[in-house]
Amino acid sequence: MHRPRSVRDADVVGKRVLVRVDFNVPLEDGEVTDDTRIRAALPTIRLLLERGAAEVVLMSHLGRPKGSDPAYSLRPVEARLRGLLPDERVRLLENTRFDPRETKNDLSLARELAGHGDLYVNDAFGSAHRAHASTEGVAHLLPAYAGLLLLRELEELGSLLEGPERPFVAVLGGAKVEDKIGVLRSLRERADVILIGGKMAEEVEPDAGYELPEDVVAAAAFEPDAEARVVAWDEVPEGWLGLDIGPATQNRYAGRIGEARTVFWNGPMGVFEWPRFAEGTRTVAEAVAAADARTVVGGGDSVRAVEELGVADRIDWISTGGGASLELLEGKELPGVVAIPEA
Repeated sequence: MHRPRSVRDADVVGKRVLVRVDFNVPLEDGEVTDDTRIRAALPTIRLLLERGAAEVVLMSHLGRPKGSDPAYSLRPVEARLRGLLPDERVRLLENTRFDPRETKNDLSLARELAGHGDLYVNDAFGSAHRAHASTEGVAHLLPAYAGLLLLRELEELGSLLEGPERPFVAVLGGAKVEDKIGVLRSLRERADVILIGGKMAEEVEPDAGYELPEDVVAAAAFEPDAEARVVAWDEVPEGWLGLDIGPATQNRYAGRIGEARTVFWNGPMGVFEWPRFAEGTRTVAEAVAAADARTVVGGGDSVRAVEELGVADRIDWISTGGGASLELLEGKELPGVVAIPEA
């Protein structure tokens, strides 16, 4: 795995430092509703200020705007940042994706962005799997370094690839099946047990060697009078949906997680946003939190689940990158990481 040089080794005294952060945070009525990713970037920003940087210029994307849509402006994010770190040497550029050249990794935009700094730091692990102008292009135009968060993510996720303590149990779920097939194949070579729930369980062949639900809670989702009932996975009635793992599978999965020494979890076990179908995800979250193991959780829905269920402080590492963490575990090199010279 590529090991980029650290921001700790950069000479920043009196210099302008351009930093790619991941401030792709949820907004509601023009205000940040979850500042976790902003807080995650603060250690790197503070390090640069403490070591004498003249200016720290931050850049990030937010959502997938079509043009300069005010709904995706980073100004509410800047306001929250000011509340957390009121330092005049820090400024935040507007949403990088307001410019269509960003996602095309256009050299002209990379040059414009590079004009804001004397050196470049990438601390946006959640965007490191994208070869965009602000994540990859700029790294070839300025002396480039990895931020503290990016380095920690590589260390924590890398430990799952390089000699994890065994048994190593991986739990995969969620609806974006096509995004996880590659990591499923990779983990098959590394993990001792792979437990699968959510939409993924419908896509994986029963004899493929993974542990699949013995039962599911099936319901006619749009018929409020229909009662949920437990059925075998291959017996879900036509026109009905399998929306959660059932009681037998919950117990079996919790037992497997309880035996583990290393656990990686990505993706809920069902439609946990609906209270009547949240029990499978709740059981897995509580089992991961209680495990006497090294525990790593990645992916937006999994992170949301452990936060909402109040067990986040009992997880060893909660990754800020969904797609990036999956690609790293799949064995892929991340463009935003390999663009930084090795230590």
